[in-house]
Parts: sequence; C-alpha cells; structure tokens
Amino acid sequence: MSLDKALQDAVKNVPEAVAAGLVDVDSGMLLGVKTVDSHPSEVIDVLAAATADLFQGSNVVTIENLFKKMRGTKETQHYFREIIVNSENLVHVFCRGGENESIVFCVICRASTNLGMALTKARAAAKACESSL
Repeated sequence: MSLDKALQDAVKNVPEAVAAGLVDVDSGMLLGVKTVDSHPSEVIDVLAAATADLFQGSNVVTIENLFKKMRGTKETQHYFREIIVNSENLVHVFCRGGENESIVFCVICRASTNLGMALTKARAAAKACESSL
C-alpha cells in the first residue's frame, strides 16, 4: 500500500480524525500528510520540526536517558513511544515507529473523540503507514 493510501485510510479509520501525517524526525521531513479540511500551510510547514522537538529535543533525550539509568537499562531504543497532546478543540496523537524509530505517525482528531479508540486506531494506522515506506 502507498503512503498516500495509508494516510487516507488513517483519516477515515481513526475516530473524528481531521488530519494525519508521517514525519522523519531525523531528517526533519514531512513524508506525507492528508487532511479533511484546509489547514493553514504555516501549521503544516512546522509539523515536522515540532514533532522532532517533541521526541528528540535535548530535554526529552535527557529525561529518556535518566529513566534508562534509573531502571538500569542499556537499551539504545528511545524511551517515549507515544505522546498525546490535548488542546481546546483537538487531540493530537504522535506514535513513534516500531521498526524505524525515526518515523513518527501523527493524527489529529476533534476533542470529542473517544481517546481510547483514537489511540487504538492510531497505533494500527501508524504500523500501516510505516510499512508503506
């Protein structure tokens, strides 16, 4: 399946989704995006950079390393797998790739979504998007 189709399916299958995208946080590139409405290009333009900051900002990496140290783990994997951001009108779900940790799937839903169902469907969509690469 193509990334375009996987993102389109994500918007269709994640409850109350209004947009979905895939970001390579190492390169800072937005690999693809699908929206149901027109969104300001300024927001879409900074999505990749904001996602990289969320997962790989210096303070986040420091926290990850402290948790690893406290738990006595020497894993090279990132500690944070998913991040959920709630705003006034929207829920933003970010899921790090399972096979490729530099890939992050993003889906934005209306705030009225069922968070548990949105997270479950986002996880499935993240796998589909990652495997489309």
